[in-house]
Amino acid sequence: MAAEASYRRPAATFRTEQIVARSRFIATITPVETVEQARAFLASVQSEMPDANHHVYAYVVGHGSSVIEGMSDAGEPSGSAGPPVMAVLRGSKLGDTLIVVTRYFGGTKLGVGGLVRAYSDAARAALAGVTTEERIPRVRLTVEAPYALYERIVRLVQAQAGDIEATDFTTDVHLTLVLPLRNFDLFQSELRELSAGRVQAVVLSNDA
Repeated sequence: MAAEASYRRPAATFRTEQIVARSRFIATITPVETVEQARAFLASVQSEMPDANHHVYAYVVGHGSSVIEGMSDAGEPSGSAGPPVMAVLRGSKLGDTLIVVTRYFGGTKLGVGGLVRAYSDAARAALAGVTTEERIPRVRLTVEAPYALYERIVRLVQAQAGDIEATDFTTDVHLTLVLPLRNFDLFQSELRELSAGRVQAVVLSNDA
């Protein structure tokens, strides 16, 4: 199983504000794991500030080779808002991230160049202020093994930085566990070696 590398993402929602030629640019950054989460958070910002003129956004869901992106100029001139925010977001190398830049128009037109700078600066300010965390892709497994192997399998799980979620003692021992995805292949190999090929893990789900 190919293992996606760990990556960083926002640890919590963060908001910052800048004034440019009397326009307010309120940048909100938050972690999102699905496109649905991104859309729901955008809707919550729109509901929170319904009188704003624009709610520009850009998001990346996932990281690396399995990323989904979305963005919108939200009524600003084409290419002046969403793409600059996305460019800053891509440059950050963060995954699972949504940035919403809400604008209250102050009466002075900025022009396309001014908008690009203002939206880019707002996105950079959000990224500069947000606290990030490491996201480690994980895989959920089940293992069925004889009682005689139970303690050795538990030590193997611990050695691979895994967590046992449930243990069911029936005719054999049934373990439900979670491992870092990057450790799965080695765990599977060591499990086969431990059991002389009689036991292997079955993947239930993975969040890569």
